[in-house]
Amino acid sequence: MTGGGPGPREQRLFIGGSWVAPDDGFYEVTDPATERVVGLAPEASRAQVHAAAAAAREAFGAWSRTPAEERGAVLARAADHIGRHLAAYADLAQAESGATTGTARGMQVGVGAARFRRYARPEPVEWPLPPQINEAGPFGSAAVMGALAVRQPVGVVTCITSYNNPWANPAGKIAPALAMGNTVVVKPAPQDPLSVFRMAEALEAAGVPPGVVNVVSGSTPGSGEAAVDSGDVDMVSFTGSTAVGQRIAEVCGRGMKRQLMELGGKGAAVVFDDADLASAVAGIGTTFSFYSGQICTAPTRVLVQRGVHDLLVRQLAAYAGHLQVGDPREKGTVVGPVISAAHRDRVESYVELGRKEGARVVAGGERPPLETGFYVAPTLLAECTPDMRVVREEIFGPVVVVLPFDDEDEAVALANDSDYGLIDYVWSGDVARAFRVARRLRAGGVGVNTVGRNMEAPFGGFKKSGVGRDVGSYALHAYSETQAIVWPG
Repeated sequence: MTGGGPGPREQRLFIGGSWVAPDDGFYEVTDPATERVVGLAPEASRAQVHAAAAAAREAFGAWSRTPAEERGAVLARAADHIGRHLAAYADLAQAESGATTGTARGMQVGVGAARFRRYARPEPVEWPLPPQINEAGPFGSAAVMGALAVRQPVGVVTCITSYNNPWANPAGKIAPALAMGNTVVVKPAPQDPLSVFRMAEALEAAGVPPGVVNVVSGSTPGSGEAAVDSGDVDMVSFTGSTAVGQRIAEVCGRGMKRQLMELGGKGAAVVFDDADLASAVAGIGTTFSFYSGQICTAPTRVLVQRGVHDLLVRQLAAYAGHLQVGDPREKGTVVGPVISAAHRDRVESYVELGRKEGARVVAGGERPPLETGFYVAPTLLAECTPDMRVVREEIFGPVVVVLPFDDEDEAVALANDSDYGLIDYVWSGDVARAFRVARRLRAGGVGVNTVGRNMEAPFGGFKKSGVGRDVGSYALHAYSETQAIVWPG
């Protein structure tokens, strides 16, 4: 499965149940904290990606007819395998993504295993519908018609995953897709694909039949494009930027392929003057610490009522200033690196743009004095206005912008003045007001006095933040078609 001898490990592709040498060689995967090479990822050719889709198509019939209990048992065994190798898998995830140790073990590998276990439990796929009297049947006579709604697998699903979580994100696609009887072609993010191959190893060890799961990778857009445009693919599940999602949607539209899109976010955090500011600061502060702000659900756009504006800005600045930035393997590190030098430069360019636009840098704004690694200091920008690009565009880093508001209507208008609508947040001591405001926000989810999530609640976005909903039972709907069966009662 791998090359021998010294040097970085050469990873092979997983196609049709076999570990296959890549046609186009390998590329280096770099640790964003140390800048050392973690391993060599395979460069799949377009033909190999299409071969993976063909293998998934060939395996679909038998897998879709496999009893749900047996499919679930495979997922449960995969979860057990991941659990037994959690430490090693977390070390690799940390090396690839730059996550802190706690995040790599808990939020990455731990959540990945939990998602396999969640979808190992079969759920009903048939619902009887109330009988209906059909008074204008095709033969002109009344009839009582029975009906059954049946959830059927879509077919072959391409899963294109994001770099910020190489375990939870792929598992959240693969597990429900397999549970519903689909087969998959997985194209991981180019920055940290090696963890997804370990996931394939876990599924192989769990007894997944050949072709049911295929993993291909590449450092250029070509492999992803091939995974989308293959004629064997029926659905694309994508997590990533809105710009890339729009290009994928165009291809899917031409082929009438199903889509599930989790795209960008610019979450508004609305803080009223009666809010628990300590709770608000801790919640907003997760933008600085959680994946170093590389998360689409982060509360990056803070809207605060004028009565507490200055106080909240001071408290957020103090919070950011106390966060330890550095090697994610070191005890006490809260903020690790961003994924690459190119992304660090991009985030820093937004901070500089904010300065030029007139924002005031209250905290951060300078590169941390570390010898290696792609670090960005937790940065807070105040005195922002709604027209600034740092307010309107997704930065995807540890950068928070702050805007004041006077009343509830203005807060809602500012929050909704965005191309995005993934998750917003409201902090208020008046719970009735908080829920009232939440219902007015054009976002797929709203946290009231929390940044926590219920992992059975539907997840997805309004506007340019995505199409469709997943998580919990909603993911089973996302990876299925609904069929109606009707008969004379």
